[in-house]
Amino acid sequence: MFYISDEGNGEYNLYVLVKGDKRRCTRFTSSIKTPQVNAEGGKVVFEKDYQLWIYDVKTGNEKRLDIAIVRNNILPKEKDFDVKGNISAYDVSPDGKKLAFVSRGELFISDVEGKFIQQINRGTAERVKEVKWLSDNKSLLFSQTLDGYTNLYTIRADSTGLLKQLTSDKKNNRNIVLNKKRTQAVFLCGRDEVKLMDMKTMQAKTIVKDELWAFQNSDPGFSPNDEYVLFTAKRNFEEDIFVHHIKENRTINLTNTGVTESGPVWSGDGKYIYFTSQRLKPAYPTGMANAKVYRLPLEKLDEPFRLDKYNDLFKEEKKDTSKKNAATADSLKAIAIDMDLIMERLEQVSPSFGSQFLQAVYQKGEKTTVLYTSNHGEGKNALWKTVIEPFEQNKTEKIAGADNSFGFDIIEVSDKLYVLSAGGINKLNLEANKIDPVNISFTFRRNLAEEFNQMFYEAWAGMEEGYYDEKFHSYNWKKAKDYYSQFLPYINNRADLRTMLNDMLGELNSSHQGFNSFGDDENIALQNQTMETGIIFENDNPYTVKYVARRSVTDKKTIDIKPGDVLVKVNDEEVVKQKDRNFYFTLPSRDKELKLTFSRKGQLVNVKIHPQSSLFNNLYDEWVDANQHRVDEKSKGRIAYGYMKNMGPGELEQFVIDMTQELTKKDALIFDLRYNTGGNVHDDVLKFLSQKTYLNWKYREGKLTAQSNFSPADKPIILLINEQSLSDAEMTAAGFKELKLGTIVGNGTYRWIIFTSGIGLVDGSSARMPAWGCYTLDGKDLEMSGVQPDILVINSFDDKLNGRDPQLDRAIEEVLKQIR
Repeated sequence: MFYISDEGNGEYNLYVLVKGDKRRCTRFTSSIKTPQVNAEGGKVVFEKDYQLWIYDVKTGNEKRLDIAIVRNNILPKEKDFDVKGNISAYDVSPDGKKLAFVSRGELFISDVEGKFIQQINRGTAERVKEVKWLSDNKSLLFSQTLDGYTNLYTIRADSTGLLKQLTSDKKNNRNIVLNKKRTQAVFLCGRDEVKLMDMKTMQAKTIVKDELWAFQNSDPGFSPNDEYVLFTAKRNFEEDIFVHHIKENRTINLTNTGVTESGPVWSGDGKYIYFTSQRLKPAYPTGMANAKVYRLPLEKLDEPFRLDKYNDLFKEEKKDTSKKNAATADSLKAIAIDMDLIMERLEQVSPSFGSQFLQAVYQKGEKTTVLYTSNHGEGKNALWKTVIEPFEQNKTEKIAGADNSFGFDIIEVSDKLYVLSAGGINKLNLEANKIDPVNISFTFRRNLAEEFNQMFYEAWAGMEEGYYDEKFHSYNWKKAKDYYSQFLPYINNRADLRTMLNDMLGELNSSHQGFNSFGDDENIALQNQTMETGIIFENDNPYTVKYVARRSVTDKKTIDIKPGDVLVKVNDEEVVKQKDRNFYFTLPSRDKELKLTFSRKGQLVNVKIHPQSSLFNNLYDEWVDANQHRVDEKSKGRIAYGYMKNMGPGELEQFVIDMTQELTKKDALIFDLRYNTGGNVHDDVLKFLSQKTYLNWKYREGKLTAQSNFSPADKPIILLINEQSLSDAEMTAAGFKELKLGTIVGNGTYRWIIFTSGIGLVDGSSARMPAWGCYTLDGKDLEMSGVQPDILVINSFDDKLNGRDPQLDRAIEEVLKQIR
């Protein structure tokens, strides 16, 4: 007898039992998956290290099978790519004559019109992420991966110099911002460092250590006079805006709130800081759905006086040698920051309707133009501007040609504006309120073998830096890199890369994790989809109607289909009953209409339907309806039943709507989270369930009415969970238990709860990264412990087959005890 034992830590042992004697025959370290054993003729074939091995039971020897397979290894072959529509980062030289840009990890130089393009030969297939021109108009500062981590380099744009590495951190250096003179650079490093680099010596130093996170960062910046560095750091998962005085090594938290203020930009005159915020609600975990753009006056500034402008009319003009020099001198004045009542001075700049996100601030003279994305115009996202000018009403206008994009990288050089949007560089004309594309097209070559190698190391490094558990679930993550990298030369295609990276990520034994990759090398020419009709057919007679699913496209007044009807034609084509019924409903695309013909007691009945894509929700709702009926029947209408399929906004809304109809008339609530697939609305659900009556009110001679209108916590609540309650359903269950809102019945949850971010890779692939752990107040990691019920009840497979639900029955029983 043969069997495999999982020894933990990714190690597997294969055992053979001969006359009661257990003999270990081999050991698997960091195995990709549980080895598959096939015993025949006294020999065992098993898989280890993506290869087949054989074990001889008699001799106790094992060996790798030598299998020679001829393969057409196309990955090392060069493939053509075009930069057009695929530019990810760019900069304009200080003289306004040249562009530097990045496409698919390669670095390019061109004239500002995009006509004369050259690829920079860096001598490596490592990925370039960001690029900046230096003040000499000839040199570039850029970030590039090294062993997966992003470091800083310089190179001459005219190809006369060699690549020079400036940093060698085992952290990601990113979000590079240069000051106006391009003499200093500020950037973020790893999870917790803000660094400053002198562009003359090329030396970098850490100026701030704080909780930054390794991703989802706002760009840092400089004050106009280079006195301060501007950045954001995390407080209770939310971004606060900080300024750091470089010479005095002093840091100030400007905003210091419990909500996010992100994307800060210093105004050109040094008097304001502009940013994005949703001031009434934290941004995490649902984002900033109603964000606005604000400006923060750093001092208690008054509006200018018209009388001063009138008096200026009679002043003698003094000749200045250079207005430009005067403006420069003015910008070099020391920045003044008055922290007294600073957050009470906030001014909203963007419209009150929709969501806006700051992109850039451009100041010329007394006129300030604030550029931001907004969906307040017809609900579609676009680039907008608000012009702020003394003695004028703020004027808001849309920028033409910049629709349906959520992010714009805007650069100003010598009063000319450029914008990167949807992979293309454009010129931004503020006077005409439009963007004009710079037509850039250039063919370059890469091979997927080198690209996949680079992606492997970047995915590993991103996980090393950002994974939520510093102990990596007790797994040696550095060892994983060494082990899996040995297989890189044997990858044949993208599917192999996907398998290997998912296997490596799987070693962490985490939920919400995986590697997703796609490319035109995997394009499928033939694809089909099935048109669902909403008709449930008999299993034994697959063309005979059993019933029509409720809420489906066939559950309509005008559609006459009855149990027992036999399908005989689909779109006038006679069906062959020996064929799979789905043959007639599977096509490359879904038709908008179907004509079905049924036989009913010798008569033909024709019906027309609009097919749907899936019956999943209809069948799911049947189960929910059956639960509702079971609760109503057994409690004689005294218990409300609420169910959520997931923890998304739509299900939250439907749950609250159901409660407005159900809960006020009932004496108790059964809240069912079994099979719930998660989301991020746990806080909203728990707030709703926690509501209690705190007073009554009434109209004259009317009935006393409770406040709050809905008070679930006044009544007994049973929460149902099972082994497939996962992710945010587990957060909700843990909160329910901690808040003592009621009794939990069912089985322990799935232990599948981590909040995630993603690691974006050079070709658009991504690795999903568990970034935030979820812990009970006594320190238990829900990913490991899950949530256990107060009353354990397990529904067996036999229960499911026979329509029994002991969990729901026990919940009803427990509630009835409390309301009798």
